[in-house]
Amino acid sequence: MDRLSSATILPRDDLSMQMGLVWGQIKAPLMVPLLRLAVVVCLTMSVMLFIERVYMGVVILLVKLFGRKPERRYKWEPIKDDVELGNSAYPMVLVQIPMYNEREVYQLSIGAACGLSWPSDRIIIQVLDDSTDPTIKDLVELECQRWASKGINIKYEIRDNRNGYKAGALKQGMKHSYVNHCDYVVIFDADFQPEPDFLWRTVPFLLHNPQIALVQARWKFVNADECLMTRMQEMSLDYHFTVEQEVGSSTYAFFGFNGTAGVWRIAALNEAGGWKDRTTVEDMDLAVRASLKGWKFLYLGSLKVKNELPSTLKAYRYQQHRWSCGPANLFRKMVIEIIKNKKVTTWKKVHVIYSFFVVRKIVAHIVTFIFYCVVLPATVLVPEVEVPKWGAVYIPSIITLLNAVGTPRSLHLLVFWILFENVMSLHRTKATFIGLLEAGRVNEWIVTEKLGDALKAKAAVKAPRKPRFRFGERLHVLELFVGAYLFFCGCYDVVFGKNHYFIYLYAQAIAFFIVGFGYVGTIIPNS
Repeated sequence: MDRLSSATILPRDDLSMQMGLVWGQIKAPLMVPLLRLAVVVCLTMSVMLFIERVYMGVVILLVKLFGRKPERRYKWEPIKDDVELGNSAYPMVLVQIPMYNEREVYQLSIGAACGLSWPSDRIIIQVLDDSTDPTIKDLVELECQRWASKGINIKYEIRDNRNGYKAGALKQGMKHSYVNHCDYVVIFDADFQPEPDFLWRTVPFLLHNPQIALVQARWKFVNADECLMTRMQEMSLDYHFTVEQEVGSSTYAFFGFNGTAGVWRIAALNEAGGWKDRTTVEDMDLAVRASLKGWKFLYLGSLKVKNELPSTLKAYRYQQHRWSCGPANLFRKMVIEIIKNKKVTTWKKVHVIYSFFVVRKIVAHIVTFIFYCVVLPATVLVPEVEVPKWGAVYIPSIITLLNAVGTPRSLHLLVFWILFENVMSLHRTKATFIGLLEAGRVNEWIVTEKLGDALKAKAAVKAPRKPRFRFGERLHVLELFVGAYLFFCGCYDVVFGKNHYFIYLYAQAIAFFIVGFGYVGTIIPNS
């Protein structure tokens, strides 16, 4: 009471001293217990993520050591010609290419699909054009007509609405009568360019192994060296393909379908209930439902399909929102269904619920931002709460190194990747909570912008001009706010701290400021 009464006689302009007194009054009874609880929760999540990463690291090491290649685990042999049956010995394949205003890449994807090596009377190319720009629609239709004139069996399909977005387009595409004659369906997003032998390497697995529903290929990024932001994306996605999907395929024969560069058995797709548009991750939704029916999935890491990474921060943020919000929302919708399922083993259900959803799709995002960008810096302001060195240094270091194995060529960029991932974790965490709570933007679907060869073509004609930005578009308030918080904590640690956290805090604050002021993914280099 004496301290409070003394505060009332202080000059009103001595705001800092008054704030210090208030902080002293609330810190011990309120902030210290809350922060200690937050540290315990974050450390628990860190341990969960650490165990998951180590487990996957051990499994992938064993897979490599014992050479558990897909050809050894499943029957594979080339499809042989049959003199009596002719081309009817080959299964009928449908290739779907969903599009939406893809001016820069429509020719690349349609050309690559039409260049697939397969008997011409046993393949149908289906272009599902949801474009709202009439000029682009005309261009896509003309491109389809051009390939049709060369003898390619290509169908140009449109609809009068965009209900369900990509899932709605794929679902509508499966309703055409000619699809009834098809055995398998291949899906390529508009920027994907498969090699001609794609079907020869994937279809035999489905043909000779009736328990397999999906064969998924790996992505190969054509613009990974375009800028530092695309290199960071490559590091994150390479871990997903090199480790997560390989482990899922090798152990439980389950992983999330990537929405493209995969071949589905149409019978399995139909048995699972077909495409649903209840979330923004229709691909993962289908994969989980098919897995619950007992179907198996196969990942082919040796088969790579060229595609494009988002080159602008705006496009990347929209993509990451969809990829983070969708799985969390799907988990909310399906967790009870997974628990009650009778067709799969208990261990597989634990794998899907705990490993696939809880740890990888929820905990990984939340702990990265909350622990390393909120709670850990807060312990600088509340020195009564300490984070053990194993939680602050050792576990995150090991997790980071395990994540880096997917892209050895980028090991020298590891520090930049950590800082960038922490910045992006802000949006992933926000999107995860939106998905779990089914808040306002839960069904937001913004198609990722693709640039294709547009920049190369422009560079060959004239020197590119600097892109113009509106101030509001370039300024990102959330990043600037977090950056200011981290910078303040860093300054406080320099003056009063003892753990030398300021080294990390300043570096992370600078990363948030760089993104906050719009200096990432805005200027695209010529080369």
